[in-house]
Amino acid sequence: MSAIEESQPPRAGRLPRNARRRQLLDAALSVFVAQGYHAAAMDDIADKAGVSKPVLYQHFPGKRDLYLALLDESAAALMEAVRSAMSATDDNKERVRATVAAYYEFVEDKTGAFRLVFESDLIGEPEVRDRLEAVERQCAEIAAEVIASDTGLPDAEARLLGAGLAGIAQVTARTWAANGEPLPREQAIDLVASLAWRGIRGFPRTDDH
Repeated sequence: MSAIEESQPPRAGRLPRNARRRQLLDAALSVFVAQGYHAAAMDDIADKAGVSKPVLYQHFPGKRDLYLALLDESAAALMEAVRSAMSATDDNKERVRATVAAYYEFVEDKTGAFRLVFESDLIGEPEVRDRLEAVERQCAEIAAEVIASDTGLPDAEARLLGAGLAGIAQVTARTWAANGEPLPREQAIDLVASLAWRGIRGFPRTDDH
């Protein structure tokens, strides 16, 4: 075996279609997070997955298709985490903390998927920008629905408060991650949740809870 052959990653064997797609998405995520969209090449992704380029193209027609699939998947994961945080309890103080925690857990995920949602280098493209604006809006609306239901505030006011909660959670989580996680995660979550709760609790519930 030549030195070149020894240095190449082993090619993957035959996998069921869904398993192969998952393998390719995982490889692509690793490459996009490390290199960004523009610097990443399909060759890099194929090598990372241990497959040939024809195999990669059988599943994804191009680099943009791969990126958009990952962006959709990552955005859906964040929205589901926020939705779960809001629906897990009727205690609004705990809801606030759980929502903040959802963002911190998202940015702490070792795959780095949050970089596609919060730090995309393809935001100038309408397909990407529309998705990023949609996930930001929908996360805020998930919180706004609960706020409107509990407080009786008009929808416009509830949406603004929902955007405020989502915004403070996102910005502080990203700052925390960018600074090398200077505080333990739970301590950081408690600190930010306390800040958010002190504001939101000024809008009392209209029910008897």
